[in-house]
Amino acid sequence: MLKLEHVTKYYEDFRAVNDLSFEIHEGEIFGLLGVNGAGKTTTFRMIMGLLDITEGEITLDGKKIDYGMSDKIGFLTEERSLLPSKTVLEQVIYYGVLKGMKPKEIEEKLDKYLKEFGIEDYKNKKIKELSKGNQQKIQFITSIIHEPKLLILDEPFSGLDPINVEIFKKEILRLKKNNTIIIFSSHMMDHIEYFCDSLVILVKGEAILQGKLTKIKEDYKRKNIKVIADLDKEEIEKIDGVVSVDKNKEEYTIKVHDNDVVPLVFKKISKCKRVEKFVVEAPTLNEIFISKVGESYEK
Repeated sequence: MLKLEHVTKYYEDFRAVNDLSFEIHEGEIFGLLGVNGAGKTTTFRMIMGLLDITEGEITLDGKKIDYGMSDKIGFLTEERSLLPSKTVLEQVIYYGVLKGMKPKEIEEKLDKYLKEFGIEDYKNKKIKELSKGNQQKIQFITSIIHEPKLLILDEPFSGLDPINVEIFKKEILRLKKNNTIIIFSSHMMDHIEYFCDSLVILVKGEAILQGKLTKIKEDYKRKNIKVIADLDKEEIEKIDGVVSVDKNKEEYTIKVHDNDVVPLVFKKISKCKRVEKFVVEAPTLNEIFISKVGESYEK
């Protein structure tokens, strides 16, 4: 288990992270979210032992993380950290040896991953000869080649087309099944919803929202009603508790404050001559993120 207890980090007088606590168990994928400058990168670096903590404690399986535990951690950074003049094989062996692996074992696993990612012919190509997407594949391979206990993924799908995103998803879920602890960070909220059971949202180093995704959605009272009908938009907007009514092609999205407003909307819609769809949905994580982060900046 990875555990953060009341972690705070100062850079001189600037407080980058304040009193942050959460825990992630084996086989869990945890979302760490926030706008740029929210404290995510600082948190990653403290977890990996690259930055000293000002206050608090971070442990992996009850032990403080230090250089001796580096072979248990994998990190896919948002920025490229590959050596452009090295071949793919040289690059992956370099990282694998740093993680305590033998070159022969590394090459065998690399061959497997290259085949899985459809780039077997790139084994002896230099990194600088690869496209952005293929460089991302190699960077991903270097982060998981040693089957880490803890894996940090920062914008893992950057530069990937939809087909390769699916390949990455499959591999991430395999790691989860093998009990890897995974921290997932992305600005694409649909990816967070797909992978993460729990999450924390940071604003200026503070956790403004955290917990199980299902509970977060449940506590966020607003609902979306998807409707296809011959309705009078202005009449729906007059209903007390209706936040907005938007139309995309034939479908209306009616946002309401809470479940109590749904029957009022249904009563009005049921009187329409044509009703083809009336579906009540929970808000998306993207809506919740924008709302909560916006509220924090307004305080």
